Amino acid sequence: MPTSETSGLLAEQLLRLTRRLHRAQKRHMEPLGITPAQSRLLRTVAHDDRPPRMADLAQRLEVVPRAVTTLVDALEAHGSVRRVPDPTNRRVVRVELTDTGRSTLRALREARRAAAEDILAPLSDQQREALGALLDTLSGAPDHRC
Repeated sequence: MPTSETSGLLAEQLLRLTRRLHRAQKRHMEPLGITPAQSRLLRTVAHDDRPPRMADLAQRLEVVPRAVTTLVDALEAHGSVRRVPDPTNRRVVRVELTDTGRSTLRALREARRAAAEDILAPLSDQQREALGALLDTLSGAPDHRC
């Protein structure tokens, strides 16, 4: 049984690694002119078969609707998304990717890969496989909330 001291140390290591990964991703994404929050929104829009509603984006991103409006405004100015009316309900606004948005997503994927490579560089292929298996186990584990 792991001690609380060991669990505390692991939690601290995971937090440090997460912050390091975020910094590396931000550094690689900076030349693209896209923030991490905008990147999340682009990935969420791309994930759907049809353009999502603004309210759906807020729910999926777990942010208030105003935050989605701000993100969409910035991405629209960047040329990555556009607002489109819902064909069945004029009051509903949907968000769709543009060709520029699809191109930006490809560049963002490459930036994320480069950031991960920065972090994983010291690991051998065998260590990377072991880490991947451990992360799969942790990401599939039930969420025990108090």
